[in-house]
Amino acid sequence: MSAGNRTLEQIIGELEFDPQMLKQKYERERDKRLVGEGQGQYAPATDGKFAQFGRDPWTRSDFNRAPMMGHTEVIIAGGGFGGLLMGARLHEMGVADIRVIDEAGDFGGTWYWNRYPGAMCDIEAHIYMPLLEETGHAPRHRYAYWDEMLELSQKIGRLHGLYDKACFQTVITATRWLEEERRWLVETDRGDRLTATYLVLACGRQSLPKLPAIAGIDKFEGHAFHSSRWDYEYTGGQGDGKLTKLKDKRVAIIGTGATAIQIVPEVAKWAKQLDVFQRTPSHVGIRGQRPTAPDYADMSKPGWQKERRENFQRLISALPQEVDLVADGWTDSLKRLRPAYTANELGDLLGRPATSEERDLVAEISDYRVMNSLRSRIAEIVKDAATAESLKPWYRWRCKRPCFHDDYLAAFNSPNVRLVDTQGRGVEAFSSHGIVVDEVEYPIDCVIFATGFEAGISYVRLTGFDVVGRGGGTLSEHWSNGVRSLHGLMTDGFPNLFMIGGNQHSVAAVNAVHLLDEQASHVAHIVGQVRQRNGTLVEPTAGSVDAYTDLIRNAPTNGVLMRFFAACTPGYYNGEGKAASAADLFAGNRYGDGPMAFYEMLARWRQAQSLDGLSIG
Repeated sequence: MSAGNRTLEQIIGELEFDPQMLKQKYERERDKRLVGEGQGQYAPATDGKFAQFGRDPWTRSDFNRAPMMGHTEVIIAGGGFGGLLMGARLHEMGVADIRVIDEAGDFGGTWYWNRYPGAMCDIEAHIYMPLLEETGHAPRHRYAYWDEMLELSQKIGRLHGLYDKACFQTVITATRWLEEERRWLVETDRGDRLTATYLVLACGRQSLPKLPAIAGIDKFEGHAFHSSRWDYEYTGGQGDGKLTKLKDKRVAIIGTGATAIQIVPEVAKWAKQLDVFQRTPSHVGIRGQRPTAPDYADMSKPGWQKERRENFQRLISALPQEVDLVADGWTDSLKRLRPAYTANELGDLLGRPATSEERDLVAEISDYRVMNSLRSRIAEIVKDAATAESLKPWYRWRCKRPCFHDDYLAAFNSPNVRLVDTQGRGVEAFSSHGIVVDEVEYPIDCVIFATGFEAGISYVRLTGFDVVGRGGGTLSEHWSNGVRSLHGLMTDGFPNLFMIGGNQHSVAAVNAVHLLDEQASHVAHIVGQVRQRNGTLVEPTAGSVDAYTDLIRNAPTNGVLMRFFAACTPGYYNGEGKAASAADLFAGNRYGDGPMAFYEMLARWRQAQSLDGLSIG
């Protein structure tokens, strides 16, 4: 029988499970995790009784300096990988007069703040770490640890002269377009009044730590901190990972997401008792962490990192590639999920166009098989049957950020580690000396909140200030009926303003640094073109913004995403199960054809050299 005359049943093969029973199990597990508060079940670690959780532990609190005045060609808000890439790409374009402003005490962004034991990237370092070809830096591990990424951030800052005018430990409080001067005014909490021809907002996409709004959290008399503000003075171990001060401590970790799976094995080695409080388990594949030799990847070939990044992105987007250059858990899982994303391939097997129902069924069965294998891995590793059962995730593979780790599951075999499964309800309350779940109190000396960061928030909330554009209009007003942009990078009424990061209207990308580099290169191209044309002002036309916004809003994938995530277990991907539209999804309201199509669209726009959709003055 030819490949083009197969039945759907033959393509799916013999089922080793009951898909209807699995679907019902997924629905039951999702429903018991739905809570009325949605995102309201969390509290920001910014002010009031929670302010101490957001303080910077890596700098002196008594730092002070005199207010600054003056003009800079470009001000970049944010000193993480986005801000560093923006500064580097501008510098390569010949723009050297750059000022970076960041609340942190140094460059690094995520990797300045997240210094918890075991912290590493979950994307291969050779495609995740920025500017490896330009700096000649060879990652020391397949997945780089936080200290190496902080080291590279500092190297980039020095290489491109970004330390010269950097303003660290400084928070932007207001930005305003000065029409007559044709420049931006930027004010800070240090009393600075700075101006710039161009303003770039590179404020990340998940940078504000959040806490569960649990009853009595402010009454707990033990020690507590957020994972992104790790307290090594309390735990010991900064620099050597030996958390020796925990040897007589009963420690609680709240959370079992991407951060917790890295922390749990490290704390388990040292704590007298470790209780891990779980609302929803993660699915955890093999990471395969190991040291890498300098010749792990052929870094002698010009463009090697771009080639490797694009190969990875194409594979996880189900686009054909002759070779898998990265060959990790991401690409392996997506290969097994391939029928979920290749409708044409399914049609070729059937010998006719596949219906949407057939595509959904094949995708669902493929997903069940991948998740069954991940659940089987838990049963093989975790010795206690009840603990193993509680650690099993019951949802589709893409419903939560996939996790990969080599030691997380095995940590639950240690006699000092206990999983407290809250059955999807979360921690009930704090007492003065412990944590309460289902009316049972667990005595605790220290609580570590591995509860992640605020997601699905407004852009103004993310940046911490509103942007006042032409005529006194604010960005929050301009976007009151939804985001309006050209390429997710600029908007009308706000001249010389650029926004890079994972903001809506860009694209949902697994490798966030790849996206940042594409965006930074695009913005640098625009600035370079404006300079070549002796311009001082660039702004998208209202018509170009309308057209691109319509393209985003009418993308068929937005509806597909909405239906998919509505059936998912609650989490930040779907607004804790309360997303009412695709715009409310973490991955919603984006460019519909995927990352590679988005990058190629931007490249074609640059190659045309026409600056289509922009007004230059």
